[in-house]
Amino acid sequence: MNTHLYSVRSSRSSRSSRSSRSAGFTLIELMIVVAIIGIIAAVAYPSYTENVRQARRAAAQADLMELAQWMERQYAADFSYLEGSPLAQPVLPFTRSPRNGTTFYNLSFTAAVTQNTFALRAVPTGAQSNDRCGTMGLTQTGAKSAALADCW
Repeated sequence: MNTHLYSVRSSRSSRSSRSSRSAGFTLIELMIVVAIIGIIAAVAYPSYTENVRQARRAAAQADLMELAQWMERQYAADFSYLEGSPLAQPVLPFTRSPRNGTTFYNLSFTAAVTQNTFALRAVPTGAQSNDRCGTMGLTQTGAKSAALADCW
């Protein structure tokens, strides 16, 4: 009878030791999860930052187009890109992109505006300064320029 009692006790103790082992994670399991998260982050983060750069670039391109339309309205009203009765260089309504928050592009004229020509540019600054497209430009003819052809 003592033998039977011993076997019952040993089976109970083995059950309790099994349940205590399965109550948590082992260090190896935790390290595997950390490694998987690290691999996913290493792949996802560069893709995310490139998408953010593309969004900022698209906003600057839209702002260049808006400024070009502003210049065309000036030309339609006065038959000149210059403004005022003594013809003077126009002043852009805004000179940064985006207009609110952190500036990622400075907007300006590339050269002096003439009666029939203008050229706008968006110069990357701050976090956008190492963008692969560099300075983007737009002229009165609609010609677009950038460091790489696929940027527009």
